[in-house]
Amino acid sequence: MTSKAAQPTERPMRADARRNYERLVETAHEVFLEGGADASLDEIARRAGVGAGTLYRHFPTRADLLDAVCRRWMDSVLADAEPLLEAEDPVAALETWLVRMVDHVGAFRGLAGRLLLARDRKHSTGSVLHETLIRFVERAQECGGIRTDVGPTEVMQLTSGITQACESARAMGKSADPTVLVGIVMDGLRTGAEGGSARA
Repeated sequence: MTSKAAQPTERPMRADARRNYERLVETAHEVFLEGGADASLDEIARRAGVGAGTLYRHFPTRADLLDAVCRRWMDSVLADAEPLLEAEDPVAALETWLVRMVDHVGAFRGLAGRLLLARDRKHSTGSVLHETLIRFVERAQECGGIRTDVGPTEVMQLTSGITQACESARAMGKSADPTVLVGIVMDGLRTGAEGGSARA
């Protein structure tokens, strides 16, 4: 009788390796905020106080490091979304979250397209954002507050456009408040002849 080969198990990190990992992710978050997705990996290692070899042992590719940073970022976005998913007014909650999502994504200069549109990547933050948006849209549709002929995919595409428009405005030194643009999208989504957004 042939025994089955043992399945490899992932060994837990040593304490010092875990500290290096966390420091690299935190530093990468700061550097990507400053310089966008193409910021220098050597600069990240230098600021984190580790050698380039340590960085590449934890993150063999830039995409691996981006995924780690985005997963940490995603935790904060989802924590922001959960209370809104319990709000009494699902339509106002949807509008509030769309504005916050644009702000969150826009903070990562140069990452907006990757975050919102790269839904087929491993650990894709775009996929998580889309799944969360489905929950907001379904709640708003179930209460009859928004149209049912427009789905989460279309809302995500519109939100991606707003995010990139805000990025372009900031790159030109102009102010970029997503509230007005999100409000226009919400005006088109609301049911009833009265329309109107909840923005002040």
